[in-house]
Parts: sequence; C-alpha cells; structure tokens
Amino acid sequence: MQLIIKNASVLNDEGQLELKDITVKGGLIEQISPSAENAAKNEADGAQVLDAGGKLVTPGFIDMHVHLREPGFEHKETIKTGSRSAAKGGFTTIACMPNTRPVTDNPETVSFVRQKAKEAGLVRVLPYAAITKSELGRELTDFAALKAAGAIGFTDDGVGVQSAQMMKDAMKLAASLNMPVIAHCEDNSLVEGAPVAEGEFARRHGLKGIPNESEAIHVGRDILLAEATGVHYHVCHVSTEQSIRLIRQAKQIGINVTAEVCPHHLILAEEDIPGLDANWKMNPPLRSRRDVEACIEALEDGTIDIVVTDHAPHSAEEKAKGMQLAPFGIVGFETAFPLLYTKFVAEGRWSLQMLVKRMTEDPARVFGLETGRLAVGSPADLAIVDLEKEREVDPEQFASKGRNTPFGGWKLKGWPVATIVAGKVVWSE
Repeated sequence: MQLIIKNASVLNDEGQLELKDITVKGGLIEQISPSAENAAKNEADGAQVLDAGGKLVTPGFIDMHVHLREPGFEHKETIKTGSRSAAKGGFTTIACMPNTRPVTDNPETVSFVRQKAKEAGLVRVLPYAAITKSELGRELTDFAALKAAGAIGFTDDGVGVQSAQMMKDAMKLAASLNMPVIAHCEDNSLVEGAPVAEGEFARRHGLKGIPNESEAIHVGRDILLAEATGVHYHVCHVSTEQSIRLIRQAKQIGINVTAEVCPHHLILAEEDIPGLDANWKMNPPLRSRRDVEACIEALEDGTIDIVVTDHAPHSAEEKAKGMQLAPFGIVGFETAFPLLYTKFVAEGRWSLQMLVKRMTEDPARVFGLETGRLAVGSPADLAIVDLEKEREVDPEQFASKGRNTPFGGWKLKGWPVATIVAGKVVWSE
C-alpha cells in the first residue's frame, strides 16, 4: 500500500519551506516531488492520500533519553503509554534508560523491552543497558551479551558511576565493541539529600543545594577517560556552564565526546520556581540564568549536539510528597517541540531548520541511526506539525500516565498533529 502525503511544507537545504508531495512505499520514502505533479497518477494507483494542508512535515523527532518505567514501575508509565505519548509529541524513535526494576542489566530484560515495544506497534524503541549490575557501581554487566540482545549503548542513568576505575574499565570494554557510553554526571559526595540547585531558591527555603561542580567534576573526569580509551562518550542532560566549557575544549582537541540538553534547561532557571511544587524538581536541577544562557549558546554552536526530553513520568501521589521527598523528574514528550518552537523559533532567535536538525538529523548522526532524514530511500518516519496552532498545555490531556510538568497552562504554538512510522500513521489528531 502506498501513502501519499500531499501539500507538505518541507524544509529545503537552505532552510526555506517548499510545498511537496511525499510518496511512501514499503515503509520508505519513494519520491519527493513538487505538489500536485503526480495527483492523477496517485489516485489511479489507489494510494492512501493524506493532505497535510501546507503544514510542516519533518523527519520524525528522535529522543535519545527517555524513561518508560517498564518493567517494575508500570504505575508511572508503560512502554505502550510512553510510546503513545512520544507519538503524540511527534517522536518516532526513542531510547529508553535502564533504571527499571529489574534494571536492564541482562539480555532477557533487553529482549523484554524490545518485545513490549513491538507489541505496542507505535514508535521505534531502542533500549540502553546498564553499565554496572543493578546500577550499583560495583560490577560491570556483560556488554557483549547486552549488545547481542539489542542494547544500543551503556549507561547507569539516574546515578553517576562514582568509581573512576569502574568507568575506565567500562569505556575500554565499550570501545572494543564499538559502543557508546552515556553518562549521568553527578558526584554523589556533593549532592546527598539536596533537592534543588545551590542558589537563591535553596537559601530562601532552607534547602540543601546541588552545586554546579557536582556535574562538571564527572564530565571532566570522563572526558580524560574517554581520551585514554577512545570510546564514544556521550554526556546526559548537560545543565551547567562549567560542563559546557569542558565539553567545548574536549571537542576542540578531537576527543570523541557528544552531549545533549533538555528543553527545561534551555527555558527555566531556578529563580522561576514558584514555590515548593515538586513538578519543578528534576535532576539535574534548574540552574542559574547564566547556566541557561550557556546551554542555549552551546546548542547553537554545536558544543551540545542534540535535544532530548529526559521524559520522566511519576504518579501524582509521588509528586505530592513535596520538594524534599518527591522523586526527581518531569514528563517531556508532548511539550518538547511546541516549547522550543514558541520560545526560540517564533521569537526569532533560532531558525526552524536548526531546531528540526537538533531533534532529527543530529541525534541520528550521533548514534548512527538510519532515521532522521527526509530523503528518498530513508525510512518514512515523519511528523506533521501545525506551526500556527496555539493552545495551552493541559496535563490532563497527556497520553502519558505522567502529569508532572511545570509547563501546565503555558500557551504554545507548533503542535504535532500526526506521526508516521515506517509509512504507517501511528497517531493523528
């Protein structure tokens, strides 16, 4: 069965929008032609026709840092509900973190995640595996067996690997298998019991603060270890000016380091937190306005390669425990593109082309994926976005089980209206 997407606004190489028809066959993009050129032929072929009505059509967004919570925390999210939420946000490929229960530290759990994603039949789900058994930092997992089972990289996300020797051993092993190490950078000795960043908010509310150097110390250590081992080292959810300085220097001297940033660290600072509402509690925490600007500039100049959501759903009961006791994390799939489009593209700081690239082509490049391009022969993973549609963020309408967001009530533009994976419409408004 063919799918024809008519009247699609597509970004050309110069970043201008052009009206095109996209022909999909066998899950791949077969043709991209000026609109209406093949109208008569298409109808004669009996193809399924989808009229995009001049809306933006891009490669499907790729999110290389998400939490689907299954197995073990199905009350927060499942692979199916998370996949549906991703599709609603225009994402067609997502990479899920291993801090589940049991931890994804064995081939059986990797296979379980892949099977559940296949049964959901929505978006492409790529599982990461843990660096250490049970993410305890004491013993390396069987990297070769995990790779064979379908893991795409190794990370103890949620906790930093505290031992430099353990991290060096992990990097050596990963490099020998041509696999990346993805690091949650946090020195535990500096953060114990702190729920928010060190700064005015913490002082005002009598809370212990998480200092910037807790992140940057691990970034600096790991860059040196990556240089020594030759591994592809990827830094999770960068949030500090100091980390960015180190990553920038590492890239300049040719160390194989890449990095990611979340929308909330590009938009919100600790001074924006309205009170002790745990929907504003995340790890890394919201930092200073200076750190926010450093993150924005780093994404602009390519020091930070990609945007991720760190989609981290929790139940309302868990988040109701307050700033000190509630778990870290916010949901992100369904607001990511509208937030960044409204804040940076609509206001003229970024081009639409740059935003789309950081969410599609660049993650595909960093992780060696076949998706992320709108080109003949590429997988037909596409997002259709209404750049003019403006509406309020309503957490009650989320497809995710999680409602934990600081963006409720925000008026945003640029909402995805349909998502296509391998030529199949998996979500449509």
